Amino acid sequence: MNEFVLIFRRDFSTKETQPSPQELQDSLKLWQDWLGGIAAQDKLAKPLQRWDSEGKIVTKNKSVINGPYVEIKESIGGLIMIKAADYNEAVAIANGCPILGLGGNVEIRMAVTATY
Repeated sequence: MNEFVLIFRRDFSTKETQPSPQELQDSLKLWQDWLGGIAAQDKLAKPLQRWDSEGKIVTKNKSVINGPYVEIKESIGGLIMIKAADYNEAVAIANGCPILGLGGNVEIRMAVTATY
């Protein structure tokens, strides 16, 4: 089992793209349910060690692109560590993330054991 970081990004700078206070409130239950489901499957992992040089990004329309971004306008809203067999399973978990419904995206990076 590998460990992956899911990084949640959304455009926090453009006023027109901001969710309403009610939309944010409504998303709290979705976040709780999504994170609870990951925890119930024992897929939450320990804190990040470091990132590999590859990555995948799940966009708001749930398409998957190679990442990471070179330049971003989005702000990181948070991150979690998960356990998954490979990038495909990590993408499947990320597809349920509530940030996608708020116009954001999820960057996925595999953790790599540091060697010093």
